[in-house]
Amino acid sequence: MHDIRAIRDNPDAFDAALARRGVSPVSSQILALDDARRAKIHAAETAKADQNRASKEVGAAKGRGDEAEFERLRALVAEKKAEIARLNDEAQAEDEALRQLLLTIPNLPADDVPAGTSEDDNVEIKRHGTPRQFNYAPKEHYELPAVQDGMDFEVAAKLSGSRFVVLSGGVARLHRALAQFMLDTHVEEHGLTETMTPVLVREEAMYGTGQLPKFGEDSYQTTTGWWLIPTAEVTLTNLVADAMIEASYLPRRYVADTQCFRSEAGSAGRDTSGMLRQHQFEKVEMVSVTHPGESDAEQQRMLGCAEAILEKLGLPYRTMLLCAGDMGAGARRTYDIEVWLPGQDRYREISSVSTCGDYQARRMNARFRPEGGAKPEFVHTLNGSGLAVGRTLIAVLENGQEEDGSVTLPEVLHGYLGGRNRLSATGELIRD
Repeated sequence: MHDIRAIRDNPDAFDAALARRGVSPVSSQILALDDARRAKIHAAETAKADQNRASKEVGAAKGRGDEAEFERLRALVAEKKAEIARLNDEAQAEDEALRQLLLTIPNLPADDVPAGTSEDDNVEIKRHGTPRQFNYAPKEHYELPAVQDGMDFEVAAKLSGSRFVVLSGGVARLHRALAQFMLDTHVEEHGLTETMTPVLVREEAMYGTGQLPKFGEDSYQTTTGWWLIPTAEVTLTNLVADAMIEASYLPRRYVADTQCFRSEAGSAGRDTSGMLRQHQFEKVEMVSVTHPGESDAEQQRMLGCAEAILEKLGLPYRTMLLCAGDMGAGARRTYDIEVWLPGQDRYREISSVSTCGDYQARRMNARFRPEGGAKPEFVHTLNGSGLAVGRTLIAVLENGQEEDGSVTLPEVLHGYLGGRNRLSATGELIRD
């Protein structure tokens, strides 16, 4: 959601910022609705003043016995009452139309976000680790002998259809160990508050973080009206919806491991093999709620938290600053972390870390009370994957694969696997 006062003050700057995202100018439409709404409100206030004045004169006319004037004034009071009701209804309709329009407009990119229209225009800002050199052609994760019995897409298709998977045995335990390792690291080393949230939410929560109204086709809704969360960003961010937070309570830093559900609308034919793009997947999500003056620094801190997971796992990655045309609708600035997948011979996204400014806070009415009794302000919200568990599993399998079909596992996971350090070619967790 955008501040209507900022649009009134500088509509050209608003349109110019949206143009960087490839969005057509919309300020004139916004201001037309705003002007109409304000005109109706002013007219209602004028009619109310006329009604009040006539109401005072009714008694005087009655007192002096001027029956004609009494009747005229009484009719005028009734007329103004009806006029006020009509104008208020019209103003409310204009206000709702304005709100609905503002809900569909994406966030404005930060000034330092590079220009561009697609991922080809993103800017690499960091590269960590050197991809391993294989003396054979590395396989993709679903081709590895070690996962043939523990990663079943055919059974999942019978249960649920395409883009689902059933994990079992050593692969399932490795997946669980990754999630546990991520949570422990974020809680114990990064100071995040572990949180367990529902995966079914009310419509208001989806509006609050920007999934609705524009991107409803990307998510699933139940017949009872609940929505399945596409990410724990929805629940964690909405923890402060309609809240008035004391400044001393900020920042709030949350982390949750949840199932996530996405319809993947518009991605037909993309990444259909393996686990890379699923309708149901597990993700460890980080959310921060901060003072406006601290949100840029908080984004860098969150980025470091996500990068640390990959570094501890020994996985090569690069960090990209997304261009204006490739960011999600709610973001002011986004960094994507891409992990190296030798089976694909390319880097693939494993985390996005975004700052949303006050865009989500305005939609959720999430504010804080500055110290010293100053006027309440909207908080800033940030979110980032820390990390997508399934994609991390893919990276661990592909980067650790051996020519004999087994997989060497990162040292930081050994303790979560009972000391086992390898996934055998037959899919068993073993120690050697």
